[in-house]
Amino acid sequence: MERLDGGSAIPAALAGGIVALGNFDGFHHGHQAVVGRAVARAKAEGRPALVATFDPHPVRYFRPDAAPFRLTTLAQRQRLFAAAGADAMIVFRFDADLAALSADAFVAQRLIGALRVAGVVTGEDFTFGLHKGGNVATLRAAGERAGFSVDTVGAVMLDGAPISSTRIRDALRGGDPRGAARLLTRPFTIEGPVQHGDKLGRTIGYPTANVDMGDYLRPAYGIYAVRATLADGRRVNGAANLGIRPTFDPPKELLEPFFFDFTGDLYGQVIAVELVDYLRAEAKFDTLDGLVAQMDRDCARARELLAE
Repeated sequence: MERLDGGSAIPAALAGGIVALGNFDGFHHGHQAVVGRAVARAKAEGRPALVATFDPHPVRYFRPDAAPFRLTTLAQRQRLFAAAGADAMIVFRFDADLAALSADAFVAQRLIGALRVAGVVTGEDFTFGLHKGGNVATLRAAGERAGFSVDTVGAVMLDGAPISSTRIRDALRGGDPRGAARLLTRPFTIEGPVQHGDKLGRTIGYPTANVDMGDYLRPAYGIYAVRATLADGRRVNGAANLGIRPTFDPPKELLEPFFFDFTGDLYGQVIAVELVDYLRAEAKFDTLDGLVAQMDRDCARARELLAE
């Protein structure tokens, strides 16, 4: 699936498409409903199906010092959009120029001028433009003037509350990866290259694949049962420490999965680690023997949970 710059003219073959418009960070159940509506309309009308997202997230632009909060990278979203049936992902680069556009200018320059849309699908609460001056009513009025359709999709509910990225972040920060997975429709997954570390794990029988957390949201620090997809497509189970390793000095924030029954060199390879279950909080141990004994128990429990 193509990834295109939302500030440039769209290729002729993708003009006149139906565009799902939103941030779509996490691509949770509610986001899937919006994109699903756009894809269904596009197929029914014989048009391209496009998904437009923003990068960086507007919050990161307006609050550059905000703690990391992303649920998905652009690469992850691109794969998820493709799996949902989209023909291309449009990336609106959220910079000073985009932030300064009024709602009417955004429609005129980006949706009509660059994308040449035939229709837009978005959530009922979508806002856009300078000072969030535009909403779905603004978008509909612009569509009526310019000749493109606008569909909206209401919130998807679960357990009596709307599914949202905020709700997912709260679940992850609260040590509830299974709850987050219900909202996402899949486990929260951290993807990145395996880095060289201090190689302390191998000295105690637990070699780990160290992954930097980057811009991802920080879930509750602790020990997790995990599944991972390796660069060659293999799926492996394991247990991971996510946090600062309080037993070792100096503290270093990492995701450190140990994969069961695995041997091989993963350095430099990109792996995707799914957080399946939260086992316990991080703890500091007075001795390495105490740490190893607890890791033995953690891995046994992780094996049980992943076998369920």
